[in-house]
Amino acid sequence: MLCFVLRAGKVLLIHKKRGLGAGKVNGPGGRIEAGESPAEAAVREAQEEVGVTPRGLKAAGELLFQFTDGYALHCEVFTAEDAAGELVETDEAAPFWVETSAIPYQDMWADDAYWIPWMLEGRPFRGLFCFEGDRMLSGRVEPRPG
Repeated sequence: MLCFVLRAGKVLLIHKKRGLGAGKVNGPGGRIEAGESPAEAAVREAQEEVGVTPRGLKAAGELLFQFTDGYALHCEVFTAEDAAGELVETDEAAPFWVETSAIPYQDMWADDAYWIPWMLEGRPFRGLFCFEGDRMLSGRVEPRPG
């Protein structure tokens, strides 16, 4: 699950310090805990990783990843219209704001350049991607059904 806070033409991103995607830029996010909805997880992860509480949360899309080693991942993507609190750096993430026109795709997972434009335009999406390690082998984005 990923949560992107959008504010005045900017998006909140993180430099991921550990775990899946360590060393890359991404949005705050992580795993859904038992008994938690994806939206609840989005709020909790933002609080834990960067110290803010997303407000005006909206489902933006979903990502389906298949890795050649057999690992598969389903990820819900949320946007928030704002966030309460002050950004803090944690042992997991260093947060920063960036203009949506200057997103550092070169420092992100390769699939992000495919679906983040859909998210920023408010177009519900489904992304399907295949990776070998952190190298993308194939991918596509389509309108999210339903």
